[in-house]
Amino acid sequence: MFRILLAVVLLAGLISNCAKRDPNVLRIGMELTYPPFEMTNAEDEPDGISVRMSEALGEHLGRPIEIVNVGWDGIIAALRTGKIDLIISSMTKTAEREKSIAFSDPYVTNSLCTLVGKDSKIEGPEQLQTPGLRIAVKGETTGEAYVREHLPMAEMIRLDQASDCVLQVMQGKADAFVYDQITIYNSWKAHPESTRAILKPIRAESWAVGLRHGEDALREQVNAFLKKFRADEGFEALADRYMAEEKKAFEAQGIPFIFD
Repeated sequence: MFRILLAVVLLAGLISNCAKRDPNVLRIGMELTYPPFEMTNAEDEPDGISVRMSEALGEHLGRPIEIVNVGWDGIIAALRTGKIDLIISSMTKTAEREKSIAFSDPYVTNSLCTLVGKDSKIEGPEQLQTPGLRIAVKGETTGEAYVREHLPMAEMIRLDQASDCVLQVMQGKADAFVYDQITIYNSWKAHPESTRAILKPIRAESWAVGLRHGEDALREQVNAFLKKFRADEGFEALADRYMAEEKKAFEAQGIPFIFD
């Protein structure tokens, strides 16, 4: 009987919490482990480009926002089940993901590229076709999908965290790590004594805001915001604030920057 009563009390509390939820609050999901886009600051508060962009979106819509920290492997499920209203988490728009969720217009082009060991003989993406290479990938990413589809001759090392993939390259256990340009650049900057970044794109990819299918009005509002934010040089300001060094490095190599 006690267990039944406890279950009723817990259920009542859950229903009460749901009833108290303000429907005007826009709950934005992101995994806060991807600086400088999604991260926490010294006070353990959400910070980064995606956070500032979300705040600007809330102001544009006249709605308060709530940043919800969601693990990457569960973020699409969180959107589909209504735990969050949008995904703004450096998510690449893909045909496979579009089967589950809808996307806004793209707002970033962040191509796949490669991190290799400092003394590696790999000089460009075409050499990833060499049979027998050990290639590290973060699970559930477009890097993993690319290696599975286009590099079947490689030995894929699938890991949960990008930092673990970097470590595999540093220790010589992987010949390459395939991931986005910003992560690869920052990983090389953190470990220049043992790694080398090959920023030449393997494949161009676009990030977009994730929404539930059928929410066309919200999608139009988000697209209108993105267009205005770009016209007002909002992305340029965020790049100068959070990525000035990266922007300069890309320009020096003649590689278009992600917001260009």
